[in-house]
Amino acid sequence: MTLKYLITGATGGLGAQVLAYFIANVPASEYAAASSRESNRKQFTDRGIAFRHVDYNDPKTLEESFHDVENLLFVSTNTFDNEVRRVQHQNFVDAAKKAGVGHVWYTSLAFGGFRSDSKVAVQQAHLMTEEMLRKSGITFTSIREGIYTNAFPLFANWYPQSTTITLPSNGRMALTVREELGEATARLIISGGHEKEIVLLTAQESISFSEVVDIINETTGRDVKLDIVSADEYVRLNGDNDTGAKPTAFFQTLLSWYEGIANGEASMTHPLMKEVLGREPTGAKEAIRRILIENPDYTWHQNYAK
Repeated sequence: MTLKYLITGATGGLGAQVLAYFIANVPASEYAAASSRESNRKQFTDRGIAFRHVDYNDPKTLEESFHDVENLLFVSTNTFDNEVRRVQHQNFVDAAKKAGVGHVWYTSLAFGGFRSDSKVAVQQAHLMTEEMLRKSGITFTSIREGIYTNAFPLFANWYPQSTTITLPSNGRMALTVREELGEATARLIISGGHEKEIVLLTAQESISFSEVVDIINETTGRDVKLDIVSADEYVRLNGDNDTGAKPTAFFQTLLSWYEGIANGEASMTHPLMKEVLGREPTGAKEAIRRILIENPDYTWHQNYAK
């Protein structure tokens, strides 16, 4: 029996939002949730949601779970190690091809907009995966998702106790609310089309780091300063004193991100998300204000060493 939709990463941030839209709008017989952990099965089956185990490190689980799937949401893994991601993603693509999946919907990232020449380390992994999909001959759509507004503390390296934010760039980003990206991604999959295309889902405005700091101060009554420094100073100052205990190597890795941001790679917008949602996506300024009004001490999990 053909399964119309399989949602991988269903316990993750974006995948869970995609699944939430399916639960609210699609008959349960048409979709299933997937996770890398078999132990997550019960939380879905108890709610009447079919479950499939997909471990990106275990091709056997992928091949078994992708059998008879028409539309497959391919949520990228969350490692910063591009070599590990390369192996995992190649396993995924090979299994999807072997299983005869009808259409793979891949969650890429929006650095560089529609261009495919970004040198940002994290985008390199997505470009590599898009090439895997092209070479496989699978019908696919690469959904280049805007940087999450929800993750603004990570990109600004801001903590509730911060008095100064030290960054190597004051570039602009088209930050986009993760919950709305999940809804837009689900709507896009359900609508279909966009075969062998790259699409861009972003909110319609960009924001600079200085504007983020202004909103933090205006909304919470803080007096946070923004200090723009050289790349070497950014790595040294943050690596030696990071509140989240992230190592120096982490900040070294992020330098390419800030270079891309400084070059305008994260500021590109596109109207598709507005068209798919049928409404204006929430802009970064409004979204950050809402977050901080609800919780002035808001934090983001990736800002802390695991």
